[in-house]
Amino acid sequence: MRRLLLTLAACAALSPVVAASSSVWAAPAVTPKEGDFVVRDFKFGSGETLPELRLHYTTLGEPRRDAQGRVTNAVMVLHGTGGSGKQFLSPQFADELLVPGGLLDPAKWYVILPDGIGHGKSSKPSDGLKARFPRYDYDDMVRAQHQLLVEGLKVDRLQLLMGTSMGCMHGFVWGETYPGFAAKLAPFACQPVAIAGRNRMWRKMTIDAIKADPAWNGGDYVQQPMQGLRTATDFLIIAGASALPMQLALPTREATDKALEADFNRRIAGLDANDLLYQVDASRTYDPSAGLEKVEVPVLWINSADDFINPPELGIAEREVKRLKKGEFVLLPASEKTKGHGSHTWAVLWKDRLAAFLAK
Repeated sequence: MRRLLLTLAACAALSPVVAASSSVWAAPAVTPKEGDFVVRDFKFGSGETLPELRLHYTTLGEPRRDAQGRVTNAVMVLHGTGGSGKQFLSPQFADELLVPGGLLDPAKWYVILPDGIGHGKSSKPSDGLKARFPRYDYDDMVRAQHQLLVEGLKVDRLQLLMGTSMGCMHGFVWGETYPGFAAKLAPFACQPVAIAGRNRMWRKMTIDAIKADPAWNGGDYVQQPMQGLRTATDFLIIAGASALPMQLALPTREATDKALEADFNRRIAGLDANDLLYQVDASRTYDPSAGLEKVEVPVLWINSADDFINPPELGIAEREVKRLKKGEFVLLPASEKTKGHGSHTWAVLWKDRLAAFLAK
């Protein structure tokens, strides 16, 4: 497979050094396939309608069907804010899981990697509507994923639904909205409560930075509002950073400045202000806390102790996991090996936990 630059999820930001050393897609055990499913007259929760909603996806492996024609080996993995399904072809994920004998070996599993609304090659503001694009939220994104599976791919049952960052939050929405559709849930790097406090604050700062740039022009810009994007990119880098590995890898001012410049240039290249604004703003209505008891299936929920976005000192996970009927929460200790919020995609950190969960 042709080696391409990896665009990591904006809210799954890694430290500059780590990102620079893992900036290519891996070659999984089988060649990925890509496709598009178009939903006609998709109605958003805001009441807005899009005549054609394009949902892009990548798959690995082939579906296996039982005597009734139902797919029995489907797994879906959901990406984070600003990412796409292809981010899971990165070495830290694919080389650990999507290989012969791996936990998600495509020879055994039908692995589905969708691009959420507003992300990747799915319909998004930068396609032409700009700020006239419907103001989607996580409920819209999950409902579209459900339509992609059931109507587009003819899958009405998942053996596993994994999700990282935003995809983690989608996992909790899935568990409540479509109870039992996935036999098991593995949400990594999030909390099942409303986005508030510091988490909401840095997101709003990102949105405000874009809107405050005169070049943004209400979203109808001719040239990208670079001042706003510069500030937004800085926030994304900090939000995803992990202090200990960065301190060890970047022990001097010169090393830090050089790494920051490289990471900043990598991230800002190709960014569209409307796309990013919509992606970050989509979390505004998220709050599955009232319905956690609706989640019927086993849940493996993993966060990392060095996650700026989901800091463990809040105690939210330890409190909320007790409300899940079959929930297990794991907090990865901070170390020189963890990657802050981005630990969710580094399978070597948690694949043993996932293996035990799948074996139950």
